[in-house]
Amino acid sequence: MGAGVTGQAVVRRLLGQGWDVSVYDDRAADPASGASGALPALGALIEAGARHCTDLEKGVADADLVVPSPGVPQAHAVYAAAAARGVPLVSEIELAFRQAPMPLVAITGTNGKTTVATMVAAMLRDAGYTVVAAGNIGLPLIDAVHQDVDVVVAEVSSFQLQYTDTFRPVVATWLNLAEDHLDWHPSLDHYAAAKARIWANQTEDDTAVVNADDDVVMQAAALAPSHVVTFGVAGEWRVEGGVLRGGDGEELLPVSMLPRAFPHDVANALAAAATAVAAGASMDACRSVLASFAGLPHRVELVSDAGGVRWYDDSKATTPASVLSALQGFDSVVLIAGGRNKGLDLGVLRAAAGRLRAVVAIGEAADAVVAAFDGVRPVTTAASMADAVQQAAAAARPGDAVLLSPGCASYDWYTSYAERGEDFTRLVRDRVGGS
Repeated sequence: MGAGVTGQAVVRRLLGQGWDVSVYDDRAADPASGASGALPALGALIEAGARHCTDLEKGVADADLVVPSPGVPQAHAVYAAAAARGVPLVSEIELAFRQAPMPLVAITGTNGKTTVATMVAAMLRDAGYTVVAAGNIGLPLIDAVHQDVDVVVAEVSSFQLQYTDTFRPVVATWLNLAEDHLDWHPSLDHYAAAKARIWANQTEDDTAVVNADDDVVMQAAALAPSHVVTFGVAGEWRVEGGVLRGGDGEELLPVSMLPRAFPHDVANALAAAATAVAAGASMDACRSVLASFAGLPHRVELVSDAGGVRWYDDSKATTPASVLSALQGFDSVVLIAGGRNKGLDLGVLRAAAGRLRAVVAIGEAADAVVAAFDGVRPVTTAASMADAVQQAAAAARPGDAVLLSPGCASYDWYTSYAERGEDFTRLVRDRVGGS
C-alpha cells in the first residue's frame, strides 16, 4: 500500500523473489512515474486513484501479506481490511530485517535521528567497517540489506516500527520523545509504544542506548530485554568538566573541540558515540568524527553572518519540541515560526519567550503562533517567506540570531522542509549578504 520510494523498493524486491504483487495508491497514476511505468513492466498490478478503493478489500482478502508504506495513515481502510481478514501487516523495515545477512544498528527518536545516524555510520566507517546508512534517512532499508557491507545503520520512524514483529537491531538507540505525528498516531502513548518496539525483540547480547534525561524513554527502557547504556546529563555517557566522557569515564573529546556545541549538538554527540562504540567502533574513530562533523543542512545551519546578526536555517524543526531545543543555544532571537501544524500544541513555545526579541508568524498556523506569544513578545504575521525575512531583518539587532525554526510541516507553502530552508537561505543572502 503506497507507491512512493519505499513502496517501489518493496515491490521490486518482492517481484524479484517470486511474489505476485499488487500495488495500491490513493494518488492517481502518473504515466511518468515508476509506479505506473516501471513496476507494471516488472509484473506488478497497479491500482491507483479513487477507483482502487472498490478493489482494495478484495485485494487484501486474496493477499498473504500487506506491506503499508510509512506515509499511509492509521485511519486508512487497508489496516481495517487486513485486521478483519487476519492478513499479516508488516512494515518495510520488518521485511528488510528478515532478509538481512548483516547486523543492523537502528536509531529512532522525535528529534536528531538523521544527524545521529549519519555520525554513527561515519564512526563505524572510520573504525574500518564497510557501512551504509539507510531507512528513513533516504535509502530504503530493504535495498540496503542487499548491499555487500559489514553493517547497516538504519534511521527508523514510529510508522515503520509500528508493524514489526521480529525486527532486532544489535544496537537500538532511542534519542528522545516529544509530541509529534499525532495526525498519524491516535495518541502520544501509541506513538511512544511504537518507538519502544525498537528494542522489543533484542536479547541480552544486544544493546539499548537510552536518553537518561528523557523520562518516557527511561521508563520504556526498564522493559528492554537487552543491556542498557545511557547518555545525557544523568547518563553514563556524559559531559564532565567540559569534556565528553564515555561510559567508563574515559575522555572522548572536550566540548570546545566540537565544531558546534549547542545543547542538542552535545546530546547528539554523546548518543552517536555511545551507539557506535556499542556497535564496535573505537573511541579514536568517534573522536575523529566528532571533531570534524559540522552538522547537516536545515538543522540550525548558519546561512549568513552580516551586520552583527547571524541567520540560521532550522527548517527541519517541524515540532514545537524541536524549536524549544534549538532555542536553548541562543540568548536573543528573532524567531520565524509556523507552517502546517501536525496537530500539536504550539502554545508550548511561549515557554521560550525569555530568549526572544520578536516573532514572525508564517503559513497556515500563523494565528496559533500569534496566540502563543500574544502579550509577551512582539509578534507579526508574514504573507510570504520574503515578507518574513524582511520583517525579521527589521526586528533584529546586532548580537541577535534570526532563526527559521517553524515547529510545523512545510506543506502549506512548500513541497518539503528542504525547499523551505533553501528558499529562506536564498532570500536571506539576497537581502543581507554574508556567508
